[in-house]
Amino acid sequence: MTESPLLTFHDGRTIPQLGYGVWQVEDEVAEKVVGEAFRAGYRHIDTARIYGNEEGVGRAIASSGLDRSELFITTKLWNADQGYESTLRAFDASMERLGLETLDLYLIHWLQPKQGKYVDTWKALIELQRRGRVKSIGVSNFTSGALDEIIAETGVVPVINQVETHPYFNQAELRAFEADKGILHQAWSPLGQGQGLLEDATLRAIADRRGATVAQVVIAWHLALGNVVIPKTVTAARIAENFGALDVVLEDEDIAAIDALDKGAAGRIGADPATADFA
Repeated sequence: MTESPLLTFHDGRTIPQLGYGVWQVEDEVAEKVVGEAFRAGYRHIDTARIYGNEEGVGRAIASSGLDRSELFITTKLWNADQGYESTLRAFDASMERLGLETLDLYLIHWLQPKQGKYVDTWKALIELQRRGRVKSIGVSNFTSGALDEIIAETGVVPVINQVETHPYFNQAELRAFEADKGILHQAWSPLGQGQGLLEDATLRAIADRRGATVAQVVIAWHLALGNVVIPKTVTAARIAENFGALDVVLEDEDIAAIDALDKGAAGRIGADPATADFA
């Protein structure tokens, strides 16, 4: 079976570059689709407290028959739980729902600049890592300025920043900043849902040339850029199809053509981390 490449964090640990995300997957469905993902070859699962499906993911892990050491599990701290002590409590609750003793990666889900708690929250993640509860720590939806701030305040660099990234919003500037800091870049909404990306003529032409689907081409582009990518679908055939992107080889001209699709800020689907303020 094909296996995902591993990328190395600056802390020396590794992460499967291609993972499976479960955003908007109901808890009772999560167990089934994560099981499908395991059967397709995925070993990296990305969930979050706010998704409401940590228990379902935990059940899938428990029933998978896979050794825990084979799996890479990520969850995220929700905005309402930011702050030092509340982060520690929220982590324990997530771990109970997941049924795990240790976590591979814990992320602050959003920057929440108006709350102003992200530095203390980051300090709590550092403490959780010090206690051995989580192996690696990172962030999601952080700006370059906020990354600089938490590093300056603590001396600890996040291993990864998970943000919206797809061909219409390719985050080139942020990716360059992160690379300079040794921070891996992870893409959410990697297939640009809701923007017609899968009907894009340029992508369709590349897919036809490479004997692949458009989704596979987009995932292969992320992989070629060095992004960690977590496509989400609840359809078994598409779960397997997305994993098949590992066998798609893009030429430099393909990558350049996809890079040229970037629309800058106009291509953004989700909220801007610099201003987002979610309860």
